[in-house]
Amino acid sequence: MATPESNLEAAIFSAIVPAPFGYIGVRTEDQQISELVYLPPRFQEKSPADTVSSLAAQQIERYFADPDFPFQLPLKQVGTAFQHKVWQAISSIPRGQVRTYGQIAKHILSAPRAVGQACGANWFPLVIPCHRVTASGGLGGFAHHDDETGFHLGVKRYLLRLEQVPEYSQLESTQHQESMW
Repeated sequence: MATPESNLEAAIFSAIVPAPFGYIGVRTEDQQISELVYLPPRFQEKSPADTVSSLAAQQIERYFADPDFPFQLPLKQVGTAFQHKVWQAISSIPRGQVRTYGQIAKHILSAPRAVGQACGANWFPLVIPCHRVTASGGLGGFAHHDDETGFHLGVKRYLLRLEQVPEYSQLESTQHQESMW
């Protein structure tokens, strides 16, 4: 059930799309996606207000029906050059696989903590699949949240299951993973 607070919060979104874990809020600006946000079940669906949010809603629904669906959305240019480097590396992770913050850091010649910060700053989750990045010893954080029983890590777990990632806390050997870059 929507609360007065969630109705006020919903006003910033051009669309709110149902997802198996709650909703995804879609923000648009100048005929581009300016942000996608994981929203808890206290929100309600909101019909798309424009063509771009309608396109995003359709593609999000297709992803949940087929996690191999390739997103093709006009994304607003946001973030730093470093964040773009991390997001590009994340975008190259195939569905059904994960990489650790450390593996991505090694690949782009950076540090794991900096990679984690860039993952958390991702404006376009699902499109840039930051849920495919885990800690070396387990799930790691998600969207700047690390509460094991919290909403955001529940979303990450759901997405990894949807994408059929084998036991994501037990990665294949590091040597095999690194050879895939």
